[in-house]
Amino acid sequence: MNVGRVELKGPVLAASGTFGYGTEVPLLERQALGGMVCKGIFLKPRLGTPPPRIVETPAGLLNAIGLQGPGVEALIRDYTPQWAGWEFPVLANINGETVEEYGELATRLDGVPGVAGLEVNISCPNVSQGGMLFGNNPHSAAAVTEAVRLRTSLPVWVKLTPAVSDIGAIARAVEDAGADALCAVNTFVGMSIDLHTLKPRLAFRTGGLSGPAIRPMAVHLAHQAARAVRIPVIGIGGIASAEDALEFLVAGCAAVQVGTATFVSGSAVKSVAEGIAAFLAARGYRSLSELPRYLPRD
Repeated sequence: MNVGRVELKGPVLAASGTFGYGTEVPLLERQALGGMVCKGIFLKPRLGTPPPRIVETPAGLLNAIGLQGPGVEALIRDYTPQWAGWEFPVLANINGETVEEYGELATRLDGVPGVAGLEVNISCPNVSQGGMLFGNNPHSAAAVTEAVRLRTSLPVWVKLTPAVSDIGAIARAVEDAGADALCAVNTFVGMSIDLHTLKPRLAFRTGGLSGPAIRPMAVHLAHQAARAVRIPVIGIGGIASAEDALEFLVAGCAAVQVGTATFVSGSAVKSVAEGIAAFLAARGYRSLSELPRYLPRD
């Protein structure tokens, strides 16, 4: 199946972060992937935030990893040659603190064997605008998307933040700026307090909340994005079963990404993919494209 110009092996991808760069995951667990998005990358290496960086919450997980990574040159040297030999596509999740950094990353990764596309994370703070997230308003979201689009021939997927008042406006701006697809949504900001120390459990104080706790909100936001644009939307947020994934698909998404569930079970992606296929077969649908979508237009 295709999502825009990216040919997937199936509708279930590994989300950015949880599968690292793919090499850390046994081959058996990679075989079920429709595709994969690698852990977020910056131009230069990053140490990330100090520990503790992960905290379990009811039906979820808080993380404040800080986008630790080796930098783009190490990614190209150490990982992309391996991706080039895999049977599923790998997209590179790119991050920057300025519009120019996003554009430079797009240039560096353009044409690199093994990189099937770019997932642009616009939940990073824009240091030139006082730390405001790029994805918080249509103008900055479009500026990043355009900078990437002008510097690469690769498919460009833009990962939207849930921290907005109107995700449809952001989605339309990104589409108009040249995105091939949208990914909805990133983690929600959350906080947990340790009542023994009377301090936050995360050293960074706040973190990104993922897991089943966010799924209803993520389905709503993905649905709102899908209603607003003509390009495909990939649903993300709390998917742990085929039924969870199908909610996103019926809500208008073309594919889904599974993240936190892979920490619970290494076979989570396989289970979700097989469950979707079984659901379609039981109802007589020959392919995912025949699944009815709930996309009322105002």
